[in-house]
Amino acid sequence: MTMFSSTQIPHLMRTMVAGILGMPENHLRVITPEVGGGFGSKLNVYAEEALMCFIAKRIGKPVKWIESRRENFQCTIHGRGHVDYYELAAKRDGTMLGLKLKLIQDIGAYHQLLTPAIPTLSVLMMPGLYKFKSISADIIGAFTNCVPTDAYRGAGRPEATHGIERMVDILAAELKMDPVEIRLKNFVGNDEFPYATTTGLMYDSGNYAAPLHKALAAVDYTARRAEQVQAREAGKLMGIGISTYGEICAMGPSAALPAGGWESATVKIEPSGQVTVMTGASPHGQGEETTFAQITADELGVGINDVMVVHGDTSVVQYGIGTFGSRGTAVGGAALFYALQELKAKIRKFGVMLLGSENVSLVGGSCVDQSTGKSVSFAEMVVAAHHAKTLPPNTQPGLVATYFWEPPNFTFPFGAHIVVTEVDRDTGGIAIRRYIAVDDCGKVINPLLVSGQVHGGVAQGLGQALWEEAVYDDNAQLVTGELTDYALPRAHFMPFIESSHTETPSPVNPLGVKGVGEAGTIGCSPAVVNSVVDALSTLGVRHIDMPLTPEKIWKLIQAGGHA
Repeated sequence: MTMFSSTQIPHLMRTMVAGILGMPENHLRVITPEVGGGFGSKLNVYAEEALMCFIAKRIGKPVKWIESRRENFQCTIHGRGHVDYYELAAKRDGTMLGLKLKLIQDIGAYHQLLTPAIPTLSVLMMPGLYKFKSISADIIGAFTNCVPTDAYRGAGRPEATHGIERMVDILAAELKMDPVEIRLKNFVGNDEFPYATTTGLMYDSGNYAAPLHKALAAVDYTARRAEQVQAREAGKLMGIGISTYGEICAMGPSAALPAGGWESATVKIEPSGQVTVMTGASPHGQGEETTFAQITADELGVGINDVMVVHGDTSVVQYGIGTFGSRGTAVGGAALFYALQELKAKIRKFGVMLLGSENVSLVGGSCVDQSTGKSVSFAEMVVAAHHAKTLPPNTQPGLVATYFWEPPNFTFPFGAHIVVTEVDRDTGGIAIRRYIAVDDCGKVINPLLVSGQVHGGVAQGLGQALWEEAVYDDNAQLVTGELTDYALPRAHFMPFIESSHTETPSPVNPLGVKGVGEAGTIGCSPAVVNSVVDALSTLGVRHIDMPLTPEKIWKLIQAGGHA
């Protein structure tokens, strides 16, 4: 049986659906075609997927499931759904000491794949980038008659970041300190890594002040604060919001995940010299087809156009865990790197044989005898490996390597987002005048793809902060089940995003990468809300819950800042 599904986890889907149907797993083939994004919704196995296989088996004909937008909205997972109560202890000089959280999570009507795990991720990342001596958290899961919640881009980390970054700004206002000063005062220091957090994590590496300083310079922070004073004197509502976020990525060590946290890669060099990479990760818009080809081309010394990356077909690709939690390159790319090292070691054996010397180095795809300067090309070694007329000792013909890599730890990217807003007194509309994003995802392999991930994440973060909301009526009917009712941000709503990066390599994997797929969503919402609250602070506004709809803001302004 062959099943086509736009999933983030093709191999895990095969395992689960085969188990549901009671059929041999190797009799089921799952193919994931080109998928226009997953965002956590496709990190699940839904009832309809197993049902279609059951029906096809029963009637002996192909079956296709086509759902309406409303059906999709009610049958796949929803995101976030927190009600959080924070308390923060600090000294009068701004030193933060302790944090207390009561987290009530809307579970929905039943569990999906990772439903109860998402609020746990929030608690793990409660400290953010700061040095807290004490942290207490209570998680309460509330079953409701709503759609189940589960992993949505960021999966627990946007919730944690929003909470701590709002609390830092509230503390700054309470102590009449600049929000920049209070952040810099409490960051984990550069010389304190690896850093053990109060919630039990080990942050791998960081330079938390670097992206903040870069963002401040980009926005010209001092000039913006002076401009804000002038704007307020003219009766305008201008705000500046800062978010310095940290996230847990590269999911991750198998001990921490229900289905394993390793990843796999196979590299095969054809007799013609073309290279095929088969990754157990399942990219769906992140661009690993490009980054994995870059890594392969760099390591083997071949042209990037000679590399083909294959994924998402369980009958072709060796078993893999999938793509989620910003793990594609940080875990799947590391597996690829180690597979390439094994392949390079075997290629070198053929170079040694052909050159008749042990003093051989692999340079740019060729093997060079360091004693004589003689060399053999990549093509010559590939031919020798496949023709196998003569083989080096203890070496088999062909050039194929498979590696399964288990990461020793998560990775912990970070960054700083700054948002400048202006609020219209008459309509409650929020205009974003500047959006600065400086993200540190470790080593950057492809800057264009990194920026693309940040931009997409920011778009979703803005949607959450300003417009998006699942609304139920008094009879628990979902009234925002169509795009005519659900305020999805359009292209013309988006500000120009000024994105740049700092690089702090991770020691967790050989590539030094950390992950960036969720960064924009995590850093965005607190920066936006902090900015709007800052704009309305002259009216006595201390906090506003998302989404910051024009109606909500207009009512606040009309009430003089008091709801």
